[in-house]
Amino acid sequence: MTNFGVKTLPMKSRISHIASNTFREAVRDRVLYNLIAFALLLSGAAILVGQISIEIEKLVVINLGLTAVSLFGVVIAIFIGIGLVSKEIEKRTLYTVLSRPVRRWEFIIGKFSGLAGTLVVNTFFMAIGVFLALLYVSHKFVKADSLIFVALYFIILEFLIICALALLFSSFSSPLLSAVFTFSLFVVGNFAQDLRNFAAMEHGITRWLATGAAYLVPNFSAFNVITSIAHEQPVAGQLIVTNTFYALFYALMALSGAVLIFEHRDLK
Repeated sequence: MTNFGVKTLPMKSRISHIASNTFREAVRDRVLYNLIAFALLLSGAAILVGQISIEIEKLVVINLGLTAVSLFGVVIAIFIGIGLVSKEIEKRTLYTVLSRPVRRWEFIIGKFSGLAGTLVVNTFFMAIGVFLALLYVSHKFVKADSLIFVALYFIILEFLIICALALLFSSFSSPLLSAVFTFSLFVVGNFAQDLRNFAAMEHGITRWLATGAAYLVPNFSAFNVITSIAHEQPVAGQLIVTNTFYALFYALMALSGAVLIFEHRDLK
C-alpha cells in the first residue's frame, strides 16, 4: 500500500484518502481487468446468440449483457472485498495506518467507499459494452431502452450489499471463508422470496426459523428485474424507492457489524 499521509487530515479527508488508495489498488489489479474483459466478451457473445435466434436478438442481448455485468461485478466485489482487511494485515501496512490518527471505523468506511467506487466505475464501462451490443443488433435506441438504467441501478445496489458483507466477514475470518460466506449469502439471497413463501406454508418452529432466515439473508431476488426489462416491462417507482432504502439499510447494518468486530479485534 502506498503511504496514506493522513497525519494532519480531518476525518472526511482521511476516509476519502483511504478510499482513493483502495480504488487505485483495485484498478491496478490485473484480475480486475480480466473480469471486465470477460464481461465485455460475454456481451459480444450475446450478439452472436441473438443472431442465431430469430427476432429475439434484442431480448437475448439485454438478458445476457446485464447478467454478465451482474455476475462479474459480484465476483469482483467478493474477490477484492475479502482481501481489503487481510492483505493489510499480512503486509503489516495496517499497523502503519492505525499508528497515525486514523480510527478503525474510518479505515473500514474508507475501504468500503473505495471498493464501491471501483464497482460503479466498472459497471459504467461494462454497461457501455451492453449498449454497444444493443446498438449493433437494433441499429438505434428507443425510449424503452432507458429501462436498462434501472436494472444497472439495481445491480449497483446489489454490489453495495455484497461489498459490505465481504468486509463484514473479512473483519473476523480468513479470505477463503469470507469468500464462501459472501457467495453463499448471494446465492441464498437470490431465492429469498422463495424462502419466504416456503416459511408462509410451514407451521410451528419450522415457520419461525424459516421466516427468520428469509428476512435475515439479503433479498437479492427483489433486485432482479433483468428479464422484465428485457421484455420492456416498466419498473414501479415504489420498487425503486423500496430497493434503494433496503440496500442502504442492509449495507449500513453489515458495515456497522464490520466496524464493531474490527474495533474489538486483536491485531497483534
